[in-house]
Amino acid sequence: MPEPLSQETISREIAELAARSDGADHPARDYPPYRSSGLRHPHRPLVAPPEAYAELRGPVFGASDVTPLDADLTRQHAGEPLGERITVTGRVTDRDGRPVRGQLVEVWQANASGRYPHQRDQHPAPLDPNFTGTGRCLTDADGRYAFTTIKPGAYPWKNHVNAWRPAHIHFSVFGTAFAQRLVTQMYFPGDPLFPYDPILQSVTDDKARERLVAAYDHELSQPEWSLGYRWDIVLDGPSATWMEEGR
Repeated sequence: MPEPLSQETISREIAELAARSDGADHPARDYPPYRSSGLRHPHRPLVAPPEAYAELRGPVFGASDVTPLDADLTRQHAGEPLGERITVTGRVTDRDGRPVRGQLVEVWQANASGRYPHQRDQHPAPLDPNFTGTGRCLTDADGRYAFTTIKPGAYPWKNHVNAWRPAHIHFSVFGTAFAQRLVTQMYFPGDPLFPYDPILQSVTDDKARERLVAAYDHELSQPEWSLGYRWDIVLDGPSATWMEEGR
């Protein structure tokens, strides 16, 4: 494995790429400061699937239907998880602001200590036996989703020297078909790690990057229970939410 890049090198590459940006909605798939993108993005033309595959309409639930418990990540185990309880809600819409109804929205995240319950996550932070960090729900008639969860912690990764990911929640939604799975990340306002994160900084359009940050909404906060955040997802168009294309 090559030696990790310094933060100074990462910052310089981000600045150079931003200066060359043409204002595209999405960054290049091989964004050098995000080191693993060079290994994971497609190098050959994509192969179109048979038309029958594309016609398989989402969502596809798997072994069981979606239940209300799936959307409350704090009640999926016998005990209470540790950390700051939050409510995250918003709307899934198309480019014209029309609600996308019955959309399967899936989330996954680290726990309050910044640890995923995954065997490859060797971050020396405690696991929480009462928090798995995954959930799902269906949007309602207004295109709205809602999750109750724990605010995730920042965690280190080996992209470069002293690399830390800002607190974030991964979101997955589908377009009009099962083959159109879209994955993105939601961040929290005021995080001091924003300038140091190559994944977030790869979104060189300022407005597109701002749309990845949730807004604290005091009206959504529940007394003595949880803090509220609002975050909308736009599937397409000039104001589309940034998605992890090819990553």
